[in-house]
Amino acid sequence: MERAVIEQDLIERMKDSGLRLTPQRLAVYRALAATDRHPTAQALYEQVRQQIPSLSQATVYNNLQVLVRHGLVQELGDLGDGAVHYDADLTPHINLVCTHCGRIEDFYDPALVEMDAVVSGRSGYTLRGARLVYYGLCPACKESAS
Repeated sequence: MERAVIEQDLIERMKDSGLRLTPQRLAVYRALAATDRHPTAQALYEQVRQQIPSLSQATVYNNLQVLVRHGLVQELGDLGDGAVHYDADLTPHINLVCTHCGRIEDFYDPALVEMDAVVSGRSGYTLRGARLVYYGLCPACKESAS
């Protein structure tokens, strides 16, 4: 999805959730949506602070928690490095984590969309996200280990 479309979608979802669209909240989301690296709150703080020098770490963390609580961002938790990571991509996907270099990669498959429908239909839950993580060696680390 194009970044402008993603951002407009976020703005609409924030409004629908009754959230205020603050410059800090939008800047944190923009930084998260612009990357596929699954950053930590600290990494986002360091990036957004360049645009908003008065930004505090607490503001970044609090805004992430608000976005997570409203289902606008996923908290991936500790992916083996002792740090909590975040993801703005709410489409069904698997996170592949390399246990050697720490790389985190998204894996998409149409079967995941079907699985969400099955889980929602059978359980009665309105799903707001899912976390599916596979751990192993990425192709580069596998190659260097050979």
